[in-house]
Amino acid sequence: MYLIGLTGGIASGKSTVASALADLGAVVIDADRLAREVVEPGSPVLANIATEFGADLVGPQGALDRPKLGAIVFGDAAALARLNAIVHPAVRALTNARIRAAGLADPSAVVVYDVPLLVEAAVEHPFDLVVVTQATPDTRMQRMVGLRGMSQDDAARRIRSQADDADRLAIADVVIDTDGTLEHTLRQVDELWERVRGDGNAAGTKSVGGRI
Repeated sequence: MYLIGLTGGIASGKSTVASALADLGAVVIDADRLAREVVEPGSPVLANIATEFGADLVGPQGALDRPKLGAIVFGDAAALARLNAIVHPAVRALTNARIRAAGLADPSAVVVYDVPLLVEAAVEHPFDLVVVTQATPDTRMQRMVGLRGMSQDDAARRIRSQADDADRLAIADVVIDTDGTLEHTLRQVDELWERVRGDGNAAGTKSVGGRI
C-alpha cells in the first residue's frame, strides 16, 4: 500500500485533486466525511460536544447543528481547540481502521487520506508522500464568496482558523498549484499519479520532496 496525505487550506482545490486521484484509481479516505460519521445522532462524540458547548447544538432530530457550532468555534481559537480535542481522537481511530481495511483489501492500493487539518491536528500517519494544494488567499476568498456564498467576514474567519500557508508548505513533498485553470490543475495530478505509480514499486520508502 502507498499512502498519500493530501491537505490544503479551505477553497484551495483539495477536493478537486482528491476527486481526480479517485478517477485515476486511488482509494480516497475523506477526513471530513469521517468527522461527520463520528458525530452522528446518538454518538458519544456528539454527546460530548453537547456537554461542552450546549445542548441546543443538537436539533430535534438528534443531529448536530453545524452552522450553530461553526458560529461558536470559527474565530475563537480556544473554542476550536476544545472542539478538536473531542473530535480528532475519534476521527483518528476511524481513519486508522479505514486505512488498514484498504490495505487488506488491496496490498498494492494507492490510498489518499484527504485531510484539511493535517497540520493543525498533528496527523502522523506513515505517509509515503504529503501533497499540498496551494492557491493565493485572494483566489480562495473569491471561491468562498463567489461559489459558496459566504460573506467576506466569514470567509476570512475560516482562513484564519486554519494553519497558514507556510506551515503547510513546510511539510509538503509535492505542491499542486491550483490558482490556474482546471486543466492546469489536472495536468499536475496526472504528473503526480505517474510519480506515485513509479514510487509504488518501492512503497513504504519516503519519497523525495518536490514541487509539481
